[in-house]
Amino acid sequence: MITRGVIALGTPALQRTLEKVAAYDAFDPGNDPYGEHDFGAIEVVGRRLFFKIDTYDLTLTAQSENPADPAVTTRVLTVMLAEEY
Repeated sequence: MITRGVIALGTPALQRTLEKVAAYDAFDPGNDPYGEHDFGAIEVVGRRLFFKIDTYDLTLTAQSENPADPAVTTRVLTVMLAEEY
């Protein structure tokens, strides 16, 4: 999922955003206290953006009972401007 705010930054910024999310590895105990690697903050075109990953059941109506099992889990990545959080 990409929010309207991120889309409004334009195609080059969106491409750079997705590259930065894919390469993100700045997880540490301060920003990832549970070691889940499911949230991060990046900067693109001078704007602060957040990304988060949620795990749902296959119907997308509830949290997955076992997020580690892809047979029962759908992962949803959301990328947003910090002010949209």
